[in-house]
Amino acid sequence: MGDRIQVISPVNGEVYAERALAGEGEIASALERAREAQTTWRRVPVAERAALLSRAVDAFVAKRNEIAKELTWQMGRPVRYTPSEVAGFEERARYMIEVASEALADVQVGDKAGFTRFIRRMPLGVAFVIAPWNYPYLTAVNAVVPALMAGNAVILKHSAQTPLCAERIGEALAAGGLPAGAYQHLHLSHEAAARIIASGEVDFVSFTGSVAGGHSVQQAASSHFLGLGLELGGKDPAYVRPDADLDHAIENLADGAFFNSGQSCCAIERIYAHRDVYDRFVEGLVEVARSYRLDDPTDPETTLGPLARPAAADFVRAQVAEAVAAGARAHVDPKAFARDAPGTAYLAPQVLTGVDHTMLVMTEETFGPAVGVMPVASDDEAVRLMNDSRYGLTAAIWTSDEDAAIRIGDQVETGTWFMNRCDYLDPALAWTGVKDSGRGCSLSRLQYEHLTRPKSFHLRTAV
Repeated sequence: MGDRIQVISPVNGEVYAERALAGEGEIASALERAREAQTTWRRVPVAERAALLSRAVDAFVAKRNEIAKELTWQMGRPVRYTPSEVAGFEERARYMIEVASEALADVQVGDKAGFTRFIRRMPLGVAFVIAPWNYPYLTAVNAVVPALMAGNAVILKHSAQTPLCAERIGEALAAGGLPAGAYQHLHLSHEAAARIIASGEVDFVSFTGSVAGGHSVQQAASSHFLGLGLELGGKDPAYVRPDADLDHAIENLADGAFFNSGQSCCAIERIYAHRDVYDRFVEGLVEVARSYRLDDPTDPETTLGPLARPAAADFVRAQVAEAVAAGARAHVDPKAFARDAPGTAYLAPQVLTGVDHTMLVMTEETFGPAVGVMPVASDDEAVRLMNDSRYGLTAAIWTSDEDAAIRIGDQVETGTWFMNRCDYLDPALAWTGVKDSGRGCSLSRLQYEHLTRPKSFHLRTAV
């Protein structure tokens, strides 16, 4: 089976789909087709690209029900929530299409007698996108649609857990009228993906995944001057101030920690609550955690599905066990959730107190439905603890004081700073990280600066 991938559904542990891995000849042909298609696609006016990609989005959304059901079977998110990924795909795609005309317009630098001067944004060439399984459409759309709008060709390698997502995107783009070769997907091994990056045949790599994976991408690209966009996860913190709307904070933070079974790079994985509200906050968070229904994700009543793989669930169990052995208290009894069993992908949510930064559950990415809560005495202590991490993707604060939120946010080392919300990407804002959370930028007008190169035109018109 080394030349094939199997999608083992976390719903029932059975093979849901199977695909052949691309061979060296297929890879070489795809790279050649992409290069040829890009020379034509780059000359298509931005307005025409926008119309074509808008039709592709229409085609994608028209199949929302099929896509949502298929997504549940591939990675386990409850079917009551998977349609929201189609909606998110549409929101981000349409926004990036809408702002492309302005973002890609020539930059005028001012009049100078006898000269015409401007800066033109030129496409890079071929963009290689490597997308993960946890939000397979949302992570892919962040790169695929803007790269195409910028005039690049795209080759997408999707996760072996969600390969059908790459095919669905291709179907929609074909229905919209994208020229053959401008978008292609390849089912690839990690080794084959690394060889593509190292080959010099692609001009930009967008990777979403682990820190170790990001280092592998960077190493593979080291022999060439490639553009890189790396989103590498996080250990995202939240701070609940004493002036917060506590009911709102509890509801939002439970969702931020447990939605998608915690399998989000920007999930809330550690919480610092001011000691004035700590006890009430913990009580409320535990109550919400205990209210989840862990069950078959194809059942519309299920609110918490399995993790993508049994090994991922056991990893979270090990982090929780390590914390408890070191003195933490686990507030949720897994036995209250009939589907929770070691060795399965089904895992109950967990709230831990008595935690500190000597424990992995407060320092290393958990990527599951477990969150630790620590009391703090001041804003300064909260800032110090939030910054005590090698990650810096997002961070959030719950407060009624916007000025305090901005003041504190200026001190927190993070790519995105939220007030009274979390775990959301606004396509108008740059999505970026600091420290081990990565480099580069996706979404917003700024993304187009990473998907193009500036070319200066300096024309002397009077001699």
